Formats: sequence, C-alpha cells, structure tokens
Amino acid sequence: MTKHVAPDMTRTAFSSEILAGLTAPRKAVSSKWLYDDVGSHLFEAITRLDAYYPTRTELAILEDNVRKYRHLPGAGGAMVELGSGSSRKTDLLLGAFQDLSVYMPVDISANHLQDAAERVRRAHPSLAVIPVAADFTQPLEKLPLLPELPVLVFFPGSTIGNFERSQAAALLGNIRAAMPEATMIVGVDRPKDEAVLVEAYDDPAGVTAAFNRNLLQRINRELGADFDLASFAHRALWNADDSRIEMHLESLRNQTVTIAGESIAFAEGETIHTENSHKYSEEAFTSIVSKGGWRVLNQDRDKDSLFSIYTLQAI
Repeated sequence: MTKHVAPDMTRTAFSSEILAGLTAPRKAVSSKWLYDDVGSHLFEAITRLDAYYPTRTELAILEDNVRKYRHLPGAGGAMVELGSGSSRKTDLLLGAFQDLSVYMPVDISANHLQDAAERVRRAHPSLAVIPVAADFTQPLEKLPLLPELPVLVFFPGSTIGNFERSQAAALLGNIRAAMPEATMIVGVDRPKDEAVLVEAYDDPAGVTAAFNRNLLQRINRELGADFDLASFAHRALWNADDSRIEMHLESLRNQTVTIAGESIAFAEGETIHTENSHKYSEEAFTSIVSKGGWRVLNQDRDKDSLFSIYTLQAI
C-alpha cells in the first residue's frame, strides 16, 4: 500500500513557494525544497563526510541505547519515520525492534522514499512497510495508521533544528494531534564551537555547496528558470543570537533571473536564505517540547555532548 502526492500538486506548491520566497524583501526558500532526488543523494554523501559530525554521533548514541529504546511502547507496534533519511539509523532500530508490525516512512521526495521502502522490504520481509510521500511539515491527520497499534515516531538527523522555534513547537503539536498517544525519538544538535559548526556545513570537499546550489538547478529544471549556478556562492554562517547555522546562496554580481516567466533581480551580495539548523541547549529544547504538547522522558548524549537524542511522550 503506497500513498503518493500528486505530482501536479507538488509542482504547484514548489512554484508558488519559490516565487513567493524569491520576491520577498529578504529572499528565502524552505529547506524542504533542497531534497529532490539529487539533493537527497547529495545529503546522504554529506552524512559520510569527516567534517559532518551529526550523523555518526547520533548513530553512536542510538547504538549505545537501542536496547533501552526497544522497550518503548511503539517499538512493538508501528514506527513512523519523519524524513526517510539515513538507512544506517533506520536499520539499527528495525533490527532491534523485533516485535514491530508496521514501518511507515514519510518523506517529501517520492522516488527517494520508494527506494528506501523497497530496501526495507527486502531486509525485513515480515514487516508491513507503508511509505507515505508527503510534506510532514503540514498536518498529518490523514496518515493511514492502524489505530489499534501503539506508535513510535522516529525523527532523526536534527531535522527539528531546520524550523524556527515557533514552527518547531507547532510541528510537534501537529505530530501530537495526528498521533496523540505516541512516543517519539528525536535527534537534536547542541551548541558548540563555531569553527566546528561552520566546517560541518561548508565542508572542504564542496559537497554541501553542491547540495545547496542544486536548489537552483532544480528551479531551472522544473520551473524553466535560467539561474547561472556559477554566479551564486554557498555560504554557511553562525548566527550566535539565534543559536543556529544559516545556509545561504549569495549572488556574486548584479543579475536578473527569469523564473516561470517572471523576472527577479538579485543585487551583488544579496542572498537566498535556504536553511537554518538550530542548536539547542537542554533548557531551550525542553521549552519547545512543552509548547508542542510533549514531555521529555529521557535524554541521551555522546561522551563529548555534541548531540542529544530525546525520548518524548505526548501529553
């Protein structure tokens, strides 16, 4: 059983959001649009870079605590993964949750999602795999869950950090509304030295730069735009006031780009804000959890306190 987002609806949403974002006084695009098929594969490459500590650190925490997590109620019912990301993390939990009945990955990239679902089916033939191609930042009431099963939400990769604080609380509220008795495992990145953070999001090999610029290539391909990729530079900046890394695409000259027939001017030095990655202290994240209608059951960290995995309960 597979649920797809209609391609025309996705293209319409992409077009309207891109045009709205690039005609705003401060140009910005939601980071969810970075993850087309090419972007998803580039991000997987980023997770394997030496400079990118979050994935390997989160995986190590999961490995150290998976025996504890398999006693959570949903580990014997249905696991809903928001953002079908690293197969290494998913495989670790699916291998440990031997009583799991349903695995439901939710991802905006339909092709990437199908590939992930087929891989899980091959590895776990007795598990019911129900992929849902959807934007999980929108209300999730229509997820085809089996109501008699307890639910565990897996939200890894510090994806929660991509949202503004109020948006993160609202997202947690939407998840709670869709799955009111669920427990959740969520990965959260922590504040740390600026140099470590900037290198993680601006790696020497240029993979993250390619990931960021791929957004422009996607706009060219899907919306008939004429971005010159060489005229935009990847920038990763630490915003200490908001405790977040920001990714931008900076225009290297005065230029005009045509998108879906509309001309949009870029001044030299003007940027498109493409992603935030908030880094949360325990106090800051606990506040967001409470506003979203959850409570913290437990927090696990690595030995260097680079990263946290929280276990939450809907209230």
